[in-house]
Amino acid sequence: KLYILRSPLFCYTCVFPTISPLDCIKFPLKCPSGQLCLSSRAVGEKGDFRVVLYEKSCVLPSMCGVTGVKYTMGLNFTFTNTCCDTHLCNGAVTPAAPYWTITALLLFTVLCA
Repeated sequence: KLYILRSPLFCYTCVFPTISPLDCIKFPLKCPSGQLCLSSRAVGEKGDFRVVLYEKSCVLPSMCGVTGVKYTMGLNFTFTNTCCDTHLCNGAVTPAAPYWTITALLLFTVLCA
């Protein structure tokens, strides 16, 4: 996709990846020149546990459309990055599987204890 770079963009950010997409829309940030707004969704599974993490930030265009694997919290997460090029365009919430909230909270509590 070809992006039109407006300088500078304001994008929503998460201080850390969150387990609720709603946490990400509270923190608008002025991005450095040449960066786009990022929305990233990462799904991690281990046995019966499944957790979905969300991240929003500013990013270089080279990171847009990237899919890969990150290792964190003892899990491999498959992530997908999507970008947009208008002010606060990464505020949309993508619904996750209905059972992720309880599982994510349990897993997060166990792994961080």
